[in-house]
Amino acid sequence: MLEKMEILDVEKVIEEFEVMTKDAENVQRETLKKILEENGCAEYLQNLGLNGRTDPDSFKAYVPLVTHKDLEPYIQRIADGASSPLLTGKPITTISLSSGTTQGKPKFVPFNDELMETTLQIYRTSYAFRNREFPIENGKALQFIYSSKQSKTKGGLFAGTATTNVFRNSQFKNAMKAMQSQCCSPDEVIFGTDFHQSLYCHLLCGLIFREEIQLVSSTFAHSIVHAFRTFEQVWEELCADIRDGVLTSHITFPSVRSAMAKLLKSNPELADLIHKKCSGLSNWYGLIPELFPNVKYIYGIMTGSMEPYLQKLRHYAGDLPLLSADYGSSEGWIGANVNPNLPPESATYAVLPNIGYFEFIPLKENVEEHVQDKANASFLSMEPKPIGLTEVKVGEEYEVIITSFAGLYRYRLGDVVKVMGFHNSTPELKFVCRRNLMLTINIDKTTEKDLQLAVEEAAKLIAEEKMEVLDFSSYVDFSTDPGHYVIFWEISGEVSDEVLKECCNCLDRSFVDAGYVSSRKVNAIGPLELRVLRSGTFQKILDHYLGLGAAFSQFKTPRCVGPRNNKVLQILCDNVAESYFSTAF
Repeated sequence: MLEKMEILDVEKVIEEFEVMTKDAENVQRETLKKILEENGCAEYLQNLGLNGRTDPDSFKAYVPLVTHKDLEPYIQRIADGASSPLLTGKPITTISLSSGTTQGKPKFVPFNDELMETTLQIYRTSYAFRNREFPIENGKALQFIYSSKQSKTKGGLFAGTATTNVFRNSQFKNAMKAMQSQCCSPDEVIFGTDFHQSLYCHLLCGLIFREEIQLVSSTFAHSIVHAFRTFEQVWEELCADIRDGVLTSHITFPSVRSAMAKLLKSNPELADLIHKKCSGLSNWYGLIPELFPNVKYIYGIMTGSMEPYLQKLRHYAGDLPLLSADYGSSEGWIGANVNPNLPPESATYAVLPNIGYFEFIPLKENVEEHVQDKANASFLSMEPKPIGLTEVKVGEEYEVIITSFAGLYRYRLGDVVKVMGFHNSTPELKFVCRRNLMLTINIDKTTEKDLQLAVEEAAKLIAEEKMEVLDFSSYVDFSTDPGHYVIFWEISGEVSDEVLKECCNCLDRSFVDAGYVSSRKVNAIGPLELRVLRSGTFQKILDHYLGLGAAFSQFKTPRCVGPRNNKVLQILCDNVAESYFSTAF
């Protein structure tokens, strides 16, 4: 269908979305029925004894809640080439690799045509709402997108990151054309095997087509910040390439060089213009609109672990709006951003009721309020039952359970979301945190968001000295008694011991979790430790993941390094320049 369309009919997309979300409960029931009918012959469902039942009650009665670990044996058999239907009726031909930043190693997740179609539906939906507010003309997009190498599993299936599987799909390019968002860089750059060379060429292509660039985007906000931090280092080299019409010798891949040679022509006027603009900027503020005068907005995932990069991204963006992209994971999509006017910190995602079957586990804190019989304490020790998409309540927090067209049934995604409102009868969710990303020693439960807020508060002290925290991570050190939190910072320059000691105390005071504060007061948790890292440490962590086959566009800095993530912890600990202990309590 999409191939024949020149430009996406945004009003039609919005109309279809409105109709569907007005009847979310029935759409959910029909979606579950479709998933179970298409995949009823799969060994996994056969073993559970559903026997052709497709209604929600039977589904919940027969199919247990699972994590990736429960499905791993089935996914491994698929990757090893099993020919019988294991999780889906139709064979799985591609495996997605998760980013691996949570657990230290990538997970295998099934990827199929249905998941690709879901991806395009999410893209089309958010684009339709975005384009109504921020219309783009038929130009180009400066997309910092990178494809990791696709490998083959033992059974001959293609395996790559989820983003790679999407970018390599023939439908992706057609969809981008229909959404007037075609990447300005040639495929050879996107699929180049050296990320640093691809990034340089993305920047060069953007400058060559600077007048035509309508939006700047990447999968994650981190990639955009990283791109323009790199630009600060290489801008004069880029200008030289444009002036001479010859690509720098640092780009060594023949396919990339020949693709760029077709675009790069000597243009001294453009080189002078860029040189003048860069020289005239104050600390690179407003760099993006200076370089690309017709850009309407900046787009990428900006919530969750990406929020810490927003301050720097706003610095580069000047007055340009930042629009947060949609909500999903390697396992599947959940919602689209249909309120593009909201700032990224307030972004919500409307669940598309036809892309999967969704359930939500109320988090304990919610449940206790709903239990009238406080004597029935045994109820509270049990996990509450999941509820349906249209049964969630505004203001409450839930863990997300997905059932997808790609062989995941009642799969615990591990994400915590808060219901902010409803779009017709489908909920609008705000991402809160990963449920398993917690610093905890005693009765404390410190989330990724708590960590981010503490870092932001303490970072104000070095901002007074015109310095910034480039990136951060944490872990719990149990080698001391009692255990204590360790926060790692990489800073943009030299900061005095006196200020860093105060930063350390500020971090310790800024963790507001009641369990943490009370434990610190009685020394059940030891003094917080701030470890300042040498310059380039987080680049080493990125290089470590790229070496494992991760794609840069899917990379997320691990905010909390667990005990299984030995290599990353080793990189952090080997690169500590200074260490400070809190005296706040």
